[in-house]
Amino acid sequence: MSESAPEPVPPVEGEALPAAASEPKLGLPPAVKLLAVFVLLAGSVGLLLFWSDASSAFVYSKLVHEVMKSPASFEGRELRVEGDLKPGSIQFRQEPCEWRFVLEKQGTEMPVRFPQCVVPDTFRDGMGISVTVQGKLESSGDAFLANQVVPRCPSKYEMQQRKANGEQMPHSIQPARLEQQQGT
Repeated sequence: MSESAPEPVPPVEGEALPAAASEPKLGLPPAVKLLAVFVLLAGSVGLLLFWSDASSAFVYSKLVHEVMKSPASFEGRELRVEGDLKPGSIQFRQEPCEWRFVLEKQGTEMPVRFPQCVVPDTFRDGMGISVTVQGKLESSGDAFLANQVVPRCPSKYEMQQRKANGEQMPHSIQPARLEQQQGT
């Protein structure tokens, strides 16, 4: 007589099967799970952009002559405008604080108002600097109301050449006062 393992007995009709054999698999395939996570993340980022002030991330960037060619098409839109600072155009008023200056490009000028007290150190007359302003063109089209002023700093080599030519450095040039020019 040989001893061997007993043969499994087939279940009798009406008898319950073991739990593992009777339950269907409820898990999703890994690819479907990964896709669901990706969709949730993309949706969350989309909602954050929609609810946040993402408008500043989507700003038109134009040159002075492009804006002034058709100012009505840019009124009320947040834009960045680049131009060269017109020499002798910087004016400052203390009460209330406001800087006024003119940007020019290809023979076209655009007056700019910046109602802040502080501008970057390199924003000075006589340096032939390129300036980018961000803000909105006023509805009258008379001036650009800037909320940010970013002068392009001259390169190290440009500054060395200017110094060799006897020109003043940006920090040594004082801006004109608006009150002095208006006689107040």
